[in-house]
Amino acid sequence: MAQVRLRLARGLAAWAVHEPVSLCKWSEEHFYLSAESSYVEQRWTPWTFQRAIMACISNDDIYEVDLKKSARVGYTKILLADICYTSHHKRRNQAIWQPTDEDRDEFVKTELDPVLRDIPVMRDVLPTYLARHKDNTLQQKKFIGSMLHMKGGKAAKNYRRISVDSAKIDEADAFDRDIEKEGDPFTLAAKRVEGATFPKVVVGGTPKLKGFSLIDDRFQLADFRFTFQIPCPHCGERHALTWGGKDEPHGLKFTDRNPDTVRHLCPHCATLIDQGEYLAVESQGIWVSDDNTLHLTTDDDGNPVFTTPDGAPAPTPRHIAFHVWTAYSPAVTWAAIVREFIAARAAMETGDESKMKAWTNTTLGECWEGEIERTDADELKARAEPFPLRILQRDCLLLLCATDTQGNRLEAQVWGIGRGGQMWTIDHQVFYGNPAQEDVWLELEDFLFATTYQHASGTTQRIYATAIDSGGHHADAVYSFAHKHRARRVYAIKGASGAERSIENGNTKVGFNWQGKREKHGPVLWHVGTHLAKDRFAARLEVQQPGPGYVHLSRDNTDEWFRQLAAEDRVTARSQYGTVTRWVPNRKRNEVIDMTAYVIWLEERLDLWAQKKRKWWDELEEQVQPVIADLFAAPPQSDDHAADPAPPRRAEAPTARPSIPPRKQQPIARSDWSSRL
Repeated sequence: MAQVRLRLARGLAAWAVHEPVSLCKWSEEHFYLSAESSYVEQRWTPWTFQRAIMACISNDDIYEVDLKKSARVGYTKILLADICYTSHHKRRNQAIWQPTDEDRDEFVKTELDPVLRDIPVMRDVLPTYLARHKDNTLQQKKFIGSMLHMKGGKAAKNYRRISVDSAKIDEADAFDRDIEKEGDPFTLAAKRVEGATFPKVVVGGTPKLKGFSLIDDRFQLADFRFTFQIPCPHCGERHALTWGGKDEPHGLKFTDRNPDTVRHLCPHCATLIDQGEYLAVESQGIWVSDDNTLHLTTDDDGNPVFTTPDGAPAPTPRHIAFHVWTAYSPAVTWAAIVREFIAARAAMETGDESKMKAWTNTTLGECWEGEIERTDADELKARAEPFPLRILQRDCLLLLCATDTQGNRLEAQVWGIGRGGQMWTIDHQVFYGNPAQEDVWLELEDFLFATTYQHASGTTQRIYATAIDSGGHHADAVYSFAHKHRARRVYAIKGASGAERSIENGNTKVGFNWQGKREKHGPVLWHVGTHLAKDRFAARLEVQQPGPGYVHLSRDNTDEWFRQLAAEDRVTARSQYGTVTRWVPNRKRNEVIDMTAYVIWLEERLDLWAQKKRKWWDELEEQVQPVIADLFAAPPQSDDHAADPAPPRRAEAPTARPSIPPRKQQPIARSDWSSRL
C-alpha cells in the first residue's frame, strides 16, 4: 500500500501547480552546466547582464526579446535554461528553430540531451529521458503537460502544423531571409504563437554583413534597444563598455601594440580602468535604452524592473532588444580581445579582411560593413536649385505622389516627372492625426484630389497617381482608402520581402476589416522592389547635366528633408549567387527616400517609359506645356526690317475645378509631433 501511495504521489506531482518563480531563480536552483558543452561542469550562476535578459524572457508581459550578440556571452546557456524552465515550471508548449536540420541534430545531441540528463528535476516531466522512444527524438520531446518541437529553419513545412506558446530562433543570421518564398523566419515562427495566452518570441544571433543581417533588422525594429552600463569606479557616472577605436575618447585602449596594457577609458572623467575594476562593479550595472528613456534592472526574485531615468516606474514594453559583446564576459580577458584584433589588423594590411570580419562579428557583436556607398545630405543640398516648391518648372509634365503611414500622421511626397525620367521635387505635406480614424484620411483625400499646382507655362496640374505604404499597424485603413479611390489611380503598396525580381514585384488580393466593415474581395496589394527602385534613383542622382534622368532638387526643402533623402546607404555583398545590393538605413527617420522609391514604382506601374507611350507624352506636353517660352517671359522682339512674326500658338488650359490656393509648406517634423495622436 505504501508503494502505491508513493507511486501515486510521484505521478500526481508532475501535474502540481508550482509557486511562480522567475527563470533566474529557477536556474540558480536547478540548472547545470554539462561537461559536453562547458569548460567546467558545475551549477550555473548567471552574470549580472545575463540576469536581466533571462528576466525578460520569463516575463509574460513581454512578447518579443531579441539578442544581438557576440560569441561567448552565454546565449546558448540562457536558451537551454529557458527550454527546461518552460517545460518543467510553466508547462507550456515551445518550439526552437536552428538554421538547418544538421544544426538541430547537433544542438540536441551536444547541448539539450546532456542538460536534460544532468538536471534531476527534468526527469519528473520527461519519463523517457533515457529511452529510445517516439516521445524522445531529435525532432520532439514530449514532457508531461507540454511538448518541445525542434526544427530546422530551411523548409517552410517546418513552420506549419504546430501551435506553441514560446517560439525560439537561434543564430538568426544563418537563416534564409525568405523561406521558400513564404516569408521571413520570424513571421513564420510568430504565426505559431498567435493563439497563445502568453505568446513569446525569442530571437538571438551573431550579426554578419551590414544590410543583410536578420538579427540587426530585428534589433532596429524593437521598441527599445538596450546596452549594459556600469558605474565608473572613479567618477560614478554610468557608461557602456565599447571598443572605441584609436580616435575615440572612450573605450578599450592599449599602447605599443601590447595587449597586456589594455584599459577602458571612461567617457566622463577620462580615467582608465582595468578588467579587475570592471568585474568589481559589474554587479552594479544596469541596462539603459539607446535614447536613455528607460532603465532595466532585476529585483531580488529575478523579475524585470523598468524605470525612467529618475527612478519612476515605467510600463513594460512589448518588444525589446539587447546588444552585448565579449568585453562584458568574465570568461574572456580584455588582453585576448586586443590580441585577436592585432592579428586581424595585420592580416587586413596584407589584403585579407576575413579575420577582421570574423572579429567584428564574433567579438564586437556588430555587423561587418562591406562595400558601402553613401549619399551625403550636404552634397544634395549643395546641388539644389533656386526654384520654388509647388511651382512646376519647364519640362515637368506629370505629378506622382507617395504617402507614408506613421503612428500619428500621414506624410505625402510629390515628385514631378518629365520625359526620360527627369524629376523635380514639388511638395511635401504632413497630415497629423491617428490613421485608425477617418479625419486624417479626409485631409489626405482633399490634398490628393483637389490641390492644383501652377505650371510655369500658365496651365495647372493635379496629382495623377498615388502609392500609399500599407506597412505598419494601419494596413486596413490603407486598403480601404485605396479601394475607395481605385478609379483615381490610388494603389496600396508594400515593400517586397525576399528576392526582388523587378521594381514592380507582383501583387496579391487582400481582404480587410475597416471600421467594422469586412471586405472579402478587397483591393490589390502591390509589392515594391524597394532596393531596385532606390538603385534606379541613385543612378539618376549621378546624372550631372539637366535633361533625361536628371534629378532637380529645390533649395526650399528643409534640412531634415535632405537628411531623409540621404538616410540610407547602399551595401554590396558577394555571394555564391553573384553580387547583391541592399539599402540600409543610417538614421531612424527615412520617410523621404522610402516615398521616393514608391514614386519610382509608380513609373513602372504606369509603364511610362514604354515605346507605345511616346504619343501619350506628346499629347501631355501639348496640353501641359504650350508653345511659349515662359509665362513671365517678355514678348518676342520684332526686327525693324521684317514683318512682325505671328504670335506663338497657346494651347488652352484643361478644364478644371477652381484652383485651391497652395498650402503653406509644413515642416517635415515639428516639436510637438509625438504628442499628436
